[in-house]
Amino acid sequence: MADVPKGGEMFSGSGVVLVSGGAGYIGSHVAHVLREAGFTPVVIDSLVNGNAWAAEKASAFRRGDIGDAAFVREVCQSFSPKAAIHFAAFIEVGESVKNPQKYFANNRDKAKIFFDTISACGVKHIVFSSTAAVYGEVTENVPIRESHETKPINPYGRSKLDAEIHMRTLHGVTSVALRYFNVAGAAPEVGLGEAHFPETHLVPRIVLPLIGAPKPVQDALGLAGGFRIFGDDYPTRDGTAVRDYIHVMDLAEAHVLALRYLIAGGATNIFNLGSGAGYSVKEIVAAARKTLSRPDFNPPVAPRRAGDPATLIADSGRAQRVLGWSPKRKVENMIATAAEWHRMPVYAETMLKKAAG
Repeated sequence: MADVPKGGEMFSGSGVVLVSGGAGYIGSHVAHVLREAGFTPVVIDSLVNGNAWAAEKASAFRRGDIGDAAFVREVCQSFSPKAAIHFAAFIEVGESVKNPQKYFANNRDKAKIFFDTISACGVKHIVFSSTAAVYGEVTENVPIRESHETKPINPYGRSKLDAEIHMRTLHGVTSVALRYFNVAGAAPEVGLGEAHFPETHLVPRIVLPLIGAPKPVQDALGLAGGFRIFGDDYPTRDGTAVRDYIHVMDLAEAHVLALRYLIAGGATNIFNLGSGAGYSVKEIVAAARKTLSRPDFNPPVAPRRAGDPATLIADSGRAQRVLGWSPKRKVENMIATAAEWHRMPVYAETMLKKAAG
């Protein structure tokens, strides 16, 4: 990795940006886009869920925990960042219900330590990768606006909201919380993509069997049973549930736009990031069938899952007006780039290593 100059003038469109969790899926893509935009991303990551190869797009990488104030302070003293983008969170909703303390300890308590430490070290701007899960189970007033009441229904959403609230109490710090639902796609041309274990996300669970991923990988991820559509009798345009999906590169660009907004003097704010109309499960299935040339892909329909709302879409009007952001990449691109990434040896090697413990 290239040497990193100490300090840097953020306001010229360059300078050091601390990226916590930058060896993870979204964080690594953001680090890549930051570097392309002229910034100097310094990644810190514990590698509990992240991958060392994913941090290679950053200008520098330091392994450590966001809850270790001495470690975070040392990194700040070494690189003098004036801004930070915070990921470094556990994200599995189901796991958060089974083990809430794990989520509150990391997503809330360690985030507070991280925010307090970097602000004391002179970081003046923070972009926080939050979640639309802070809104809870929304059954009306969809698409969801930032003014919607926050009533998270699981520890994951609650822990992220608590971290958001604390971030906004920091003296002398302006911040942006970015709230969004589902992320998909990859940047295989630069060797980046999703490598979650276990894999609960829709697009990889559709794509991996269709591209003939190695059997040990599919077995490790529990994909042998095939993909099923849960419910086709919702009050939606085709009867299947509609969800918001954003390409990871569109999302990465939104984080950089939010950073530039703060650097330019923008006030503390919250932005939803959404696709507009969302995609139904059948639309994603049809896109996979076409994009991957698999006309035989016709997954069976299973009963609805309890608690699944018909439609979850975030209204991104504020982000479009204030940040000038709008998603450019469609679901076909999400599937095509995911497929290319999942065919790469580094993905299979990573999954098998994680499965082996």
